[in-house]
Amino acid sequence: MSATTVTPATVAGPQALADDDRIGLRGNLRHIGALVRRNLLWIRQDPESMFDAVLMPIVFTLLFVFVFGGSVGASLGGDRATYVDYVVPGLMAMIGMNIAMGVGTGFNQDFQSGVMDRFRSLPIARSSVLVAKIVVEVLRMTVATVIQLAVGFLLGMSVSQVWGLVAAFGLSLIFSSSVMWIFLTMGVTMKSAQAIQGMGFLVLMPLQFGSSIFSPPSTMPGWLRTFTDYNPMSSLADAARGLMHGGPVAHDVWVTLIWSVLITAVMAPIAIRKFRTKS
Repeated sequence: MSATTVTPATVAGPQALADDDRIGLRGNLRHIGALVRRNLLWIRQDPESMFDAVLMPIVFTLLFVFVFGGSVGASLGGDRATYVDYVVPGLMAMIGMNIAMGVGTGFNQDFQSGVMDRFRSLPIARSSVLVAKIVVEVLRMTVATVIQLAVGFLLGMSVSQVWGLVAAFGLSLIFSSSVMWIFLTMGVTMKSAQAIQGMGFLVLMPLQFGSSIFSPPSTMPGWLRTFTDYNPMSSLADAARGLMHGGPVAHDVWVTLIWSVLITAVMAPIAIRKFRTKS
């Protein structure tokens, strides 16, 4: 990312980052807003950085629908159209996780390029840099999810209740934003963006494919079904399906929200502390 429009203060280093409580809520919001604007201006200058958010949902939706739609749709008692209704809500969770991983790699690259050294020399709240990063990535995820849903509708997806679609969209944003704190921590602590990508894929691939995102767990062996039962990605995918197409959702919604709160409560303080003390 570009370091333009940022002027370092006289005092350099982590000590220049002010305490959040000393700055106050209004100051924090002002800093977050300025940093969000700075990141959005960078995207405007480098539109290629939006390629993943624009192209990934199109490629994934078409790929899974036309490769697995016939066979998995038949196992669901229907056809490819049945699979579209099944997989698109689940893909909302998958796309959110992939964008969350990109938060960590981008944050690490900012450290390598020296941009974060500029930010760390300013008398701003240490949390504002991380929160602004999450806000911008949530906006990117919103774009990606809207595109993915548009592709789903073009392929024949139906929604029984519009408010349920909005609720599923919001639930996916909440969970994905909580996972971003994990990857921000990795972005601060790991040495390279390649290492973050490698570790991210090792973690996300079992979570994504060992879930109910792409196929019903009833077709899986018993040990894998046990894993999917406790996999938060399954809860998110099942909650999104229930909200969009009708059915019981209370349990899966609450499980997803609890996971989101726990992840944020544990990882956000760690990410902020690591960012403050990174040398």
